[in-house]
Amino acid sequence: MRLLLHACCATCGSYVAKLLQDGFSVDVFFYNPNIYPREEHEKRLADVKKFCDVYNIKLIEGEYNHQNWLDYIKGFEASPEQGERCFRCYEFRLKATAEYAKNNSYDFFTTTLSVSPHKKADIINKLGIDLAAEANVKFYEADFKKKDGFKKSIERAKEFDFYRQNYCGCEFSNPHGKQ
Repeated sequence: MRLLLHACCATCGSYVAKLLQDGFSVDVFFYNPNIYPREEHEKRLADVKKFCDVYNIKLIEGEYNHQNWLDYIKGFEASPEQGERCFRCYEFRLKATAEYAKNNSYDFFTTTLSVSPHKKADIINKLGIDLAAEANVKFYEADFKKKDGFKKSIERAKEFDFYRQNYCGCEFSNPHGKQ
């Protein structure tokens, strides 16, 4: 069974991909136009490439069009963390993942987002299930932070010396402000 894994970064992606390889043929989809600035996006992509090489996983790079993402979340820029802006951001990226999975004959799609203690797995899973129905492809429902998933992802990041960012990627949550 083929599974398309949306990955936001190497820290989250490397743990989840390894976990899923036990039951699936996994390809990674790096689609994160929410990440700002572009240099931050490229740093994260470089380490995703490294973990895909280590695990012999195919990497698909989605288009980086930050303006499309800004248009999608317009009106929610001031929304608090874990609020509507974040939910729209999950939806934007999962919608693209579902479409890619559908158009390329994957059996399932999922995302690494739920490994973070800052992300709401129930919202992510509901969005994934709804989008799966629209795209006619199955969503692999999970809360990857369970069973010390987040801790294991941090350990893996240290083991491979992956870059660990201090914000989700969105300039509206960036602790340093818009750059």
